[in-house]
Amino acid sequence: MKIIVKILSAMVASGIFVLLAAVFYVYFVLMPELPAIDDLQDTEFQEPLRIYDKNDYLLAEYGEHRRIPVKYEEIPKKIEQAFLAAEDDQFWNHYGVDPLALMAAVYELVTTGHKTRGGSTITMQVARNFFLSSEKTYNRKLNEILLALKIEKDLTKQKILELYLNKIYLGNRAYGVVAAAQVYYGKTLQELSIAQAAMIAGLPKAPSRYNPIINPQRALIRRDHIIRRMGQLGYISDEEYQIARAEPVSAELHSSKISADARYVTEMVRSDVFKTYGEEVYGSGLNVYTTIDDRLQSSANKALRTALLDYDRRHGYRGVTAKIDMSLVNLDPFEEELVERNTIGNLMQGVVKAVEDDKVQVILPDFKQVEVPFINGLDWARRYIDENHQGPAIEKPADVLAVGDVIWLEQRNDEWWLASVPIVEGAIVSIDPASGAVLALVGGFDYFHNKFNRAIQAKRQPGSNFKPFIYSAALEKGFTAASMINDAPVVFDDDSLEATWRPENYSGRFYGPTRLREALVKSRNLVSIRILQSIGLRYATGYAQRFGFEKKDMPYDLSLALGSGAFSPLEIVRSYAVFANGGYLVTPYYIKRIESSSGEVLSENKPLTVCQGCESTVKDEQSSELTENTESASTEVANTEPDKEQVSPEEVVE
Repeated sequence: MKIIVKILSAMVASGIFVLLAAVFYVYFVLMPELPAIDDLQDTEFQEPLRIYDKNDYLLAEYGEHRRIPVKYEEIPKKIEQAFLAAEDDQFWNHYGVDPLALMAAVYELVTTGHKTRGGSTITMQVARNFFLSSEKTYNRKLNEILLALKIEKDLTKQKILELYLNKIYLGNRAYGVVAAAQVYYGKTLQELSIAQAAMIAGLPKAPSRYNPIINPQRALIRRDHIIRRMGQLGYISDEEYQIARAEPVSAELHSSKISADARYVTEMVRSDVFKTYGEEVYGSGLNVYTTIDDRLQSSANKALRTALLDYDRRHGYRGVTAKIDMSLVNLDPFEEELVERNTIGNLMQGVVKAVEDDKVQVILPDFKQVEVPFINGLDWARRYIDENHQGPAIEKPADVLAVGDVIWLEQRNDEWWLASVPIVEGAIVSIDPASGAVLALVGGFDYFHNKFNRAIQAKRQPGSNFKPFIYSAALEKGFTAASMINDAPVVFDDDSLEATWRPENYSGRFYGPTRLREALVKSRNLVSIRILQSIGLRYATGYAQRFGFEKKDMPYDLSLALGSGAFSPLEIVRSYAVFANGGYLVTPYYIKRIESSSGEVLSENKPLTVCQGCESTVKDEQSSELTENTESASTEVANTEPDKEQVSPEEVVE
């Protein structure tokens, strides 16, 4: 008996010693090393850089994390309940740690030797996600528990749940529940069904294993388990439970809803913002509002692509991109990865399935089938030989295409037309002449096909587009619209030229004495040269600089009259804005303002703006104000009775 007492005493003493040692370790070793949680109250989440147009429509996102923070008050109950059912149904009752869940985890570890559950609460997950690593060690788990207790002491339950639902990673670059709703369903939180909310709530445990895109079967099992838990906890009724269980898996990847293709512009914006704010810009949640009008941007894209495709078709068809053996295709050549799902601009790749007398049947991605009519769709496709020569006219679709051909298609006027990716490129720029705000800018057929921005980087000869600046200089020099200039042959033998220069009009004819206004309208080359010769190169180049042209880009010879300088499309548009706004040089800009993630305006562009008709308006306002003041003064005099000491008008006259 004494031996048993001694053993028990020794065990108690040992237990007390171990307990004291543990307490000492916790309070004097672990507690001092715990991170401060003061900043959790004002946490700023990593958000992508977002670029918007002038109407607040999204144009682009840049950043690794797709996240849109949401306040607790804005989170629907079904979202909250789905996550509580999946992760921590005792969240509102415990103080950061669930003792029963921890004991269950310890019991499972002792009995099985495996750590299949961690007993973590939502608060413990917040501690881990914000402050700790994901390594599975006992020391980290102890730190996690201590931090959870600390967080529960300093923050409200609502704030903890808000932090959790905004921080968690839910697969496919989606961080937080708002981003997940957009990525998997293209919806807002309020638009999600109970089944969809449960599907998202099943992701934190293992975002890849239970991902509805990658593993729909596993995701469905996990979703149904959460729906069942929601029913057991009384979060949903029996009817809602049955409806949710019966709902099929509808998740698919959704990209951010971009209003217009403006990649050339958004890359300009991204580059400028990066130079100012550095690498942190991709996670700081900056919102950049541009001057771009999404409606005009879409029109510019369509206009440029249509023009380039029409030009390409006028020069013949350069052939199919590849050929596949359709006998090897069981269902869909795209699904079987025999052909890539490529798109360039507004062109889509397809595979010829059948060739008929008046049309061709083509398989598009996802086994969608379309018809390409011979008339309009194919009849233009004579074989391309070179820029000036084509093969013979085609008489039937089989002259161009065969089964298994991989081709490009354009949808135009509700029809599908055969196409080729254009070799010739182009650009479009549109600005507000009064302020210089860039309203639309397209730097090429497709940004991802060729990132060279021809709107600002390409220096090209403007040709006759430069003549109005020469004529404007002539008017300033004393010429008039009625001045007569001889449109006659001229020969220049200049050392600066490689050979004797004999310029001609486009028509090859000469028209004799011509008035200046007619020469400008008809774009007469010889008249333009004679005008430049008359006003002088020094004067002309100096005058052109007033329109924003740089001296280094203008040749110092008479070929300048025919537009032999080198300017970007944006420079040309800027110079023409001077004519449009009545004589003022504006500076093009495309960033309207930059705001922080909280809405604070960090910078704003307030350009000088030309006000058409302001002078007459000011005069009218001044005249109106003078009239009002006169009427007011007359009223005051009429309503004032003269006192005895005032002098009457009759006395003044006398």
